[in-house]
Amino acid sequence: MKISTKGRYAIRVMIDLAEHNSGDFITLMDIAERQEISEKYLEAIVSILSKNELLISLRGKGGGYKLAKAPEEYTVGSILELTEGSLAPVACLDKQPNSCERASKCKTLEMWEGLNELIHNYFENITIADLLGEENYSDHYVI
Repeated sequence: MKISTKGRYAIRVMIDLAEHNSGDFITLMDIAERQEISEKYLEAIVSILSKNELLISLRGKGGGYKLAKAPEEYTVGSILELTEGSLAPVACLDKQPNSCERASKCKTLEMWEGLNELIHNYFENITIADLLGEENYSDHYVI
């Protein structure tokens, strides 16, 4: 498994929006400058995040993006699943139920299922608030 730049940048966007939250919308240009990512590439990423209601977007003057929920409500796993699709370590675990014709006699399936569960649990137990760290996060988060 290899996380693409799309997945990594999506997490960076979410952190950036959480760090710079004032209640106002944040422009894509500001995010792009701070994160040193092209605006064009970020457009595709924020589009995915907005369509899946992780971000609120507003077009026009004063527009931009902001988090739809508080940082502790976003898991890294949910963000990566949106941007990467499956995080399964082997193709046969991409879809459930497993449709591999060898599944019933596969000697390695249990091992791959265990790894898949570890990956899923690991990323689902990390939130954007966790990545912000205590020094950058307050109880007065503005939504």
